[in-house]
Amino acid sequence: MPHSISPQSTQTLEADSPPAANPNPDLPSQDMSMSDASSPAAAEEQAKVNLEELFNDEDSDNEFSSSAPQVKFEDELSQPAPLKVSPRSQFSDPEIMRAFYQRLFPFRYLFQWLNHSPLPCNDFAHREFAFTLPNDAYLRYQSFPTADLFRKQCIQMLPSRFEIGPVYSTNPRDRKQLRKASAFRPLTKELVFDIDMTDYDEIRTCCSGASICPKCWAFITMAIKVIDVALREDFGFKHILWVYSGRRGAHAWVCDKRAREMDDQRRRAVAGYLELLKGGDGAKRVNPRRPLHPHLERSLNILKEHFQTTILHEQDPWAEEKSAHLLQLIPDVKLRDALKTKWDSSPSRPSPSKWADIDTLAKSGSLSMKPQQLLEAKQDILLEYTYPRLDAEVSKKLNHLLKSPFVIHPGTGRVCVPIDPREVESFDPFTVPTVVQLLGEIDAWKGQAETEDGKKVQDWEKTSLKPYVDYFRGFVANLLKDEKSGIKREREEGEPMEF
Repeated sequence: MPHSISPQSTQTLEADSPPAANPNPDLPSQDMSMSDASSPAAAEEQAKVNLEELFNDEDSDNEFSSSAPQVKFEDELSQPAPLKVSPRSQFSDPEIMRAFYQRLFPFRYLFQWLNHSPLPCNDFAHREFAFTLPNDAYLRYQSFPTADLFRKQCIQMLPSRFEIGPVYSTNPRDRKQLRKASAFRPLTKELVFDIDMTDYDEIRTCCSGASICPKCWAFITMAIKVIDVALREDFGFKHILWVYSGRRGAHAWVCDKRAREMDDQRRRAVAGYLELLKGGDGAKRVNPRRPLHPHLERSLNILKEHFQTTILHEQDPWAEEKSAHLLQLIPDVKLRDALKTKWDSSPSRPSPSKWADIDTLAKSGSLSMKPQQLLEAKQDILLEYTYPRLDAEVSKKLNHLLKSPFVIHPGTGRVCVPIDPREVESFDPFTVPTVVQLLGEIDAWKGQAETEDGKKVQDWEKTSLKPYVDYFRGFVANLLKDEKSGIKREREEGEPMEF
């Protein structure tokens, strides 16, 4: 899939192999000179610099305060020139993308999220980034010692999007200098999940392919609710970031340290736990053991209301000849024959009526199996039409790359914004802002340049991107708080007891 990249799924240019053409001829070559990058010793010294000074903005967060002296970077000395957005502006225009990376992309909080600390460390410096360039070249094994260099590279190269990979045992740019290839290996990465609407094409009736509408977006809503509660209650994960893919799906990033340190075997186990549907080509795809696992019991309780509204009334999946698939899912031959006779005589009968017919005819004497068996068959049908359809391969590999939050979807121009799972019912993908819209909102903003306490108002704060960045900032702050507590606890447990 375009937003989730397997290392074997695409031809790539490696970091030390320059792409065919520079999309910005007025700028230096796309490959950033590593003379700009810090050596390990320099990086350690640079870690003493306050995080807020790694960016060209002036806002600061109290939870990351520092008494370090202020350092001015080159980008801070010249603010980007205002960009007037016209009706003809396209989100793929180089100047639009440059303005987005200069003025809107939350590099500060992305850095904190991936670095797990307010000061630069290997969690960020050894992280792989993969850029998709405007000429469709795919540049892998990019890495950056600081967020400032990462930001500069994005402004210089203008990637249409970028993916995030694992933290490696060494700097990804230095992998070819190692004597043994086996010394370059992935160490940690968030446990990720990918939900894509195309996996629902066999059961959604309103749209297909890349198209979505409010009716079928409900499938993504159901999936988020089921997966999120399972990850929290069954596995004890706390820091789960849900992100809109920009068009027709959603991604989950499980950021707890315990999740990041999982090997492939454990990732496959978690993915297998959440995977339910098997097979295809019209066959029965849900065959759980009885009694149902508590996770499936809980999922049924979450999904049964959605089944009545989204499936029966909005999707109407068994209209006319489509009722043949429903008949295949009824295990009782006598009941199945009775239903077929009734529906053949009234082919336009809607799906809610056909669903009710199952119980009506069963109670009238057309059932040869036990009522409990029929109940279980109906539960299986409900799960087949509502249970999350995950791209499980995305979750099983430590070295799998996934599209970053807050990049622009190259097909829609919309920003890949976070989704608050507590308010997932109210999330509307059609109101997610586009980059052109956001730049227009900056131009139209009439507020004060500074807040009452003298802080500069950042450009993203002038736009409809603000609530999404605010949510992400709070998520990252909670993650870093737990990371700090975990480090302190590990240090205390590792110290010898004094008598």
